[in-house]
Amino acid sequence: MGHHGWQGNPPHTEDDARQRIIAATRACVEKFGAARTTVSVVATELGVTRQTVYRYYPSHAELLEAVAQAGLADFVQRMTAHLATFDSAADVAVEAVVFAIEEIPSEASIGLLLQAGETEVFSRDVTTTMSFSIGADILRSLPVNWTEIGVKDDELESLAEMLMRLFVSFLQYPADPPHSTDDIRSLVRRWLGPALHAQGTR
Repeated sequence: MGHHGWQGNPPHTEDDARQRIIAATRACVEKFGAARTTVSVVATELGVTRQTVYRYYPSHAELLEAVAQAGLADFVQRMTAHLATFDSAADVAVEAVVFAIEEIPSEASIGLLLQAGETEVFSRDVTTTMSFSIGADILRSLPVNWTEIGVKDDELESLAEMLMRLFVSFLQYPADPPHSTDDIRSLVRRWLGPALHAQGTR
C-alpha cells in the first residue's frame, strides 16, 4: 500500500489506516481544539506525511466529518439509554432535544467541531435520511405506545427529523439572551407536546 512512516509500525489494511487517522485526529481535537487540528498536525501525530492523510481523507472537512461520525455510536447509545427512562411520547420528544443540546457541546468529537465553527459538517450529517432512520430506530426501541397517540411506524422517521432539526437549530442559533434548560423544556413541550398526546385525550 506504500505507507510511509507510521512511527515504524505501518497499518496492515486500509481500514486500519483509516482507524488510526481518526484516532489521531480525535486526540488532536481533544488537545488543541478542532480549529487548530489541521491535516499537518494530524500527520505529525501519526508520523506520516500530509499526502498520506489526504490519500484517505481528501479534505480537512471530510476528516473532521469522519471524526464526528466516529463519536456518533457512543452518543446514540447514551441518548437511547436516557430516553428509555421515559414512557410518555411528549417527555421523549422534550428530553431528546434537551439531551442533545446539553451533551453535544461537550462531546470531544462533535461538540468541539461545533465550537470551532464547523457546524456545516455536523448539521449536514444530522439532516440526512440515514440520520433520520437512526433516530426513528431509537424512537422505535423506547417504551412508548406510538400507536396509541396516532403515530404510525412509518411516521417515526418524520418525528425524528423534526426533533433533530430542532436541536440543530438551538445549537447553531442560540437565543439571546440564552434560554435555560427549563426554558427549552417548556418551549418544546408547549408547542410539540400537544401533538404527542393520546388520541383519546384530544
